[in-house]
Amino acid sequence: MKKRDAFTLLELLITIAISGIIIVALFSIVDMMQDSNRHLLKYLQKSKKISKSTKVIYLDLIGSDGNITIKKDEFSQVCIEKTTNSLYGLSMAKVCWIVLKEKKQLARVEGNDYNLPTKMEQRVEVDTIMNDITLFDVYYQKDKILVLIQQKNHEPITFLIQGVNRPAPKKKNVKKVDNNKNKNKNKNRRRNIPPNPPKVKGL
Repeated sequence: MKKRDAFTLLELLITIAISGIIIVALFSIVDMMQDSNRHLLKYLQKSKKISKSTKVIYLDLIGSDGNITIKKDEFSQVCIEKTTNSLYGLSMAKVCWIVLKEKKQLARVEGNDYNLPTKMEQRVEVDTIMNDITLFDVYYQKDKILVLIQQKNHEPITFLIQGVNRPAPKKKNVKKVDNNKNKNKNKNRRRNIPPNPPKVKGL
């Protein structure tokens, strides 16, 4: 028998066909991996944005003096009179969290001594934190604050903050009354005698 020094045409065609199938399969696998990576990147970006948003509201609340006002409507409106967490370099800032109903956006308002709705002369900074809000609710009881946030087509975000105490009520200055003087006045009134009877000369 003679030794074959080369492949036949049929063998080459079969090899090329098999190589083509393998290359197509490899390209589809690479494409699936790239698509998976894109989805993973989007997910990580979303989760990073969500974690950043929750971190901001957490720091606002934990850095507050406890003087927090919550108004209930379709969404909660939360105003923190004083917090050490400022995005604009303020030593103490007033921060309000509101939902813009038309656009369903969760917004953060920072400034000093302002009221909502703000006036023209009041300078504040407004940041949009989240879009497509379907739920924003805050509960404050004793030293605990419960926050609930949900975006459309997303899982709800819930977290509890403890150790935020309300400021102690200011004590009223009450004047001390001399009980002995009151007793003497009452006795004199009963006897129809003036409190300090006039002195009579010659007695």
